[in-house]
Amino acid sequence: MTHVDARGDACPLPVVKAKRAISELKGAGQVEILVDNEIVVQNLTKMAQQKGYQYSAEKLVEGEYRVLFTIGEAPAAEETPAVCMPDARTDTVVAIGANTMGAGAEELGKTLLKAFVFALTQQDKLPKTVLFYNGGASLTCEGSPMLEDLKTLESEGVEIMTCGTCLNYYGLTEKLAVGSVTNMYAIVEKLTHAGNVVKP
Repeated sequence: MTHVDARGDACPLPVVKAKRAISELKGAGQVEILVDNEIVVQNLTKMAQQKGYQYSAEKLVEGEYRVLFTIGEAPAAEETPAVCMPDARTDTVVAIGANTMGAGAEELGKTLLKAFVFALTQQDKLPKTVLFYNGGASLTCEGSPMLEDLKTLESEGVEIMTCGTCLNYYGLTEKLAVGSVTNMYAIVEKLTHAGNVVKP
């Protein structure tokens, strides 16, 4: 059995840790995840339902829960035909126009947006492009709390594009640290040709 301690971890880290532990099983086995709140339990059980895993969840003590995944046998290697991996990107464009996510508390909004970008890096299907404009332009520059995650996306083939007018307006032109500079024509083109547009 593999044990994962995700107590104290903020969303989406417990789910990410669970997925990683399951992938490392390379076959049948069990993964036990310890977490500290019911929302995380719900997120984990929802993932198990989507993937078809057997699971159980129990409250151990106040503020501590145990989720157990039971994973069935993986197909034998010889039964799995060798195929080329498809492009991991979709025709989705993510448009980020602020340095916070949602309306309300600013610090919470920043925390949510950082978690959103990290969660993007963990998706099976990545977006084709992530656009940054207006207040979002600072997120691709030196000192951004999500630079490493954006560089990870870029290394996987995701286009990271920041509005040049916005960088200039905020005095950030020389501080761009990931991706490339773009213009409004290209932004409109990316958005109108996208199969799906996500605005966190």
